[in-house]
Amino acid sequence: MLTALYNTIIVSNGNLTAGKAVILKAGKIDAIVNEAEIPADAERINLNLALLAPGLIDLQIYGAGGSLFGGLPSTQALQQMETTLLQQGCTGFLATVATNSDEVVLKAIAAAKAYRSKSIGNFLGLHLEGPYLNAARKGAHPAKYIKKATLNEVKHWIELANGEIKMITLAPELQDQEVIDYLHQQNIILSSGHSDATYVQGKAFLNKPVQAVTHLYNAMPPMHHREPGIIPAIFEERPYTSIVADGIHVNFTMIALAKRQLGNKLFLITDAVTEATEGTYQHQFTGDRYTMPDGTLSGSALTMLNAVKNCVNKVGIDMPEAINMATLYPAQLAALTSKGKVEAGYDADLIIFDPEFNFLSSVLNGTLHHTNKINPII
Repeated sequence: MLTALYNTIIVSNGNLTAGKAVILKAGKIDAIVNEAEIPADAERINLNLALLAPGLIDLQIYGAGGSLFGGLPSTQALQQMETTLLQQGCTGFLATVATNSDEVVLKAIAAAKAYRSKSIGNFLGLHLEGPYLNAARKGAHPAKYIKKATLNEVKHWIELANGEIKMITLAPELQDQEVIDYLHQQNIILSSGHSDATYVQGKAFLNKPVQAVTHLYNAMPPMHHREPGIIPAIFEERPYTSIVADGIHVNFTMIALAKRQLGNKLFLITDAVTEATEGTYQHQFTGDRYTMPDGTLSGSALTMLNAVKNCVNKVGIDMPEAINMATLYPAQLAALTSKGKVEAGYDADLIIFDPEFNFLSSVLNGTLHHTNKINPII
């Protein structure tokens, strides 16, 4: 069966395209055609000039819908994340686990494996942010759980996870080369984060083979005219670099600076959490942000679409490029070769939103999903 999404503006690969219809078939984008060429047997869905873009991809999020998977992992929390995030246009995410006890990490691995067969399709796997961090830049991560990686432990977790661990944030300057090499050989995305690396250390490991940086500016040495730190090394080596575009974790002026320096390597994450009253991470919402009970800034209250909106309205990034930062670039980093564009042959994972960045609908695996509040499909 064919489905035709028409009367829309397509946002993909840095471009805006009108007058075209997107033809869906068997969970894929079958073709992009002129509206006059929509196949006669296709079910026609009028998007009423709404914007149609690739589904948003969040490579770092801890919880959603009131379930904090990152601190209290379970299959139920993953199910809640999938449901909630799909209602925000996020058709792909890595459920993230912060520095914690070994027991919690193992619970997260077990939950991911148990949930895989039940997933509706937007849960892509796990991102371990820690415990192999630098305590000097711990942020909201508890120092008592931070440790240096051992090859035996890393191998055990990777083998036990059976492919579910996709990304690990660590402090490369503290790890043995054999650990870095092993993880790279397993096709795990290695991201430098909560690191106290110097400029020279950053130059030595960025893209060699650490291919990413976690939440730019946060939990790393600030730039200084005598001690440049890792940030200038990031700007020079240009690994894929995530940023939290909420104006709280990072000032919008600094996001603009990063965009000028990193171009198509800067991508958006939410780093989002939910409130929790038990476990290691008892996040408290204080109006526009989450903090730990001691007041330390923790995860964000962002959605991916609001991150895109902030990049356009607050940073001055063109909307098609801001969409790339939430779709194409994370897809490229994660080697999701069939996601991140609205093109023939790509997965039919899409977001539909209005010019004011209000979410309208999602398409996942070719199936339309929408909220009860807003339904533009007539």
